[in-house]
Amino acid sequence: MQPHIPFTFTLFGATGDLSMRKILPALFVAHREGKLHQDGRIICVAKQDFSQEDYLAWVSKSAAPYVKGSFAGVDNALWLSFLARLTYLPLDLLDSAGYLSLAKTLAAGKAVSVFYLATSPALFEPICANLAASKIDLSQARVVLEKPLGHDLMSSRAINDAVARVFAEEQIYRIDHYLGKEAVQNLLALRFANSLFEPLWRRESVAHVQLTIAEQLGVEGRGDFYDSTGAMRDMVQNHLLQLLCMVAMEPPTSMDADAVRDEKLRVLRALKPFSAEDMELKAVRGQYVSGAVEGQSVAGYQQEPGVATQSQTETFVALHAEINNWRWAGVPFFLRTGKRLAQRTAEIIITFRPIPHAILPMPGGQPGTSSNRLVIRLQPDESIQLHCLAKQPGDGMTVQPVALDLAFDQAFKQRRADAYERLLLDAIRGNLSLFVRRDEQEAAWRWVEPLLRHWETSASAPKPYMAGSWGPTSSFAMMERASAQWPEDR
Repeated sequence: MQPHIPFTFTLFGATGDLSMRKILPALFVAHREGKLHQDGRIICVAKQDFSQEDYLAWVSKSAAPYVKGSFAGVDNALWLSFLARLTYLPLDLLDSAGYLSLAKTLAAGKAVSVFYLATSPALFEPICANLAASKIDLSQARVVLEKPLGHDLMSSRAINDAVARVFAEEQIYRIDHYLGKEAVQNLLALRFANSLFEPLWRRESVAHVQLTIAEQLGVEGRGDFYDSTGAMRDMVQNHLLQLLCMVAMEPPTSMDADAVRDEKLRVLRALKPFSAEDMELKAVRGQYVSGAVEGQSVAGYQQEPGVATQSQTETFVALHAEINNWRWAGVPFFLRTGKRLAQRTAEIIITFRPIPHAILPMPGGQPGTSSNRLVIRLQPDESIQLHCLAKQPGDGMTVQPVALDLAFDQAFKQRRADAYERLLLDAIRGNLSLFVRRDEQEAAWRWVEPLLRHWETSASAPKPYMAGSWGPTSSFAMMERASAQWPEDR
């Protein structure tokens, strides 16, 4: 897509960790690749009383190391040309009078306005209200909201109501960076551009689906935040449920934003609610204790700075979900996420049903299991693998598992856009397809909230698991009850 849109990108929270690690590096890469209009400006807003020169020096020190690829190989003139787009504006986000200077800065040019709120959600309402009170023309503006959007359904609605008093729904871009990953985009292409898979993408052919987002890191100094959030709110309610929707949704009538999001909403509304029995048998929560990750000793969760003593916050969640519709009735969807696990990985595994009658000796002597799997790897490397059986060379008809492997970095030589880069460009261009609509978000909260309430009132604590492992043993027992296995247990 050509960089044909002049824009003003206002970044609130411009000295924060997210801005330095993700947003500014992504904007620089888009600048480097010629994807930003020459008249695109970036206004960086934060409370710190930096001068323009001090802020640019801070960006060079704090954001440059996170530029994707080797920053050392970047021409210094190119970096300086990016810094020339930046204007720093010190501003107390709660002080309405300070927004007048922002209004004057924005009025200097006519361009698409994008407001990125990389702040605490508690500041979303005052920022939006102050933008409206400052007489800034918001009729064509876009506002990008970072997660978490609320702690539960009620608080999520309160935040959305506050933003909606200023911006229309079609102006609101709720970002979920997993939707911007190249492999997720290829999942859509795999399904909807090929006649091979769509006839198999249903209950008659699929035995079960697994979605895993595993992290080796702990809370990384964010103990205060994480202890009031937990894995369910941090990862399941947004990232994992969005990935589930991309796997399970019906073919949309087009790739128009609302056509795609309508189909995702239907999946969320079809999720089977957890019964009291399901909450015990089909949901596992865990909390890591001290162990070793890649040979290094690490502390347990309750020993992390900022975490409450005897905390009951979950750092691991595994769920057995079901979708009550004609395509997926009876097919288990297993969702799993956790911190301090054995590997950093994110993947989707679609396991197909075994053949009805084996005429060849099957590997391991297990004719009732399937070796046919589609594995879509999202991180750390992006790839798609189709696992099947092939004849082993030599006498006889012995078969063994093999994989047809599409590694994106080998199949496509051109550079792949980072998730944040893609999503920021979509916000500038006005493409809502990869952003979450309000009714989607609320449907996700409705599904997870009963389980959260159950855990809050439950006398049982999260199951302990050793840092560097694959989570509590009860997660594997849950899979065994459904006649399934996690990949590392296969």
